[in-house]
Amino acid sequence: MAVGHSILVIVYHVLANRASYKELGGDYFDRQNVVQQRTRLIRKLETLGLKVTVEELPVAA
Repeated sequence: MAVGHSILVIVYHVLANRASYKELGGDYFDRQNVVQQRTRLIRKLETLGLKVTVEELPVAA
């Protein structure tokens, strides 16, 4: 039922705005809130009893 509702909302907005549909991807919200996602995952690992050390990876060329 929830998926059907989501599809109806998408169709409504596409038709109302006369816009083409653009799939944002399943990880859209994760990409929008990278810092919050990282903090949440670190906290979750720590609640599982793990010590977490984070360091940035160098950007690949």
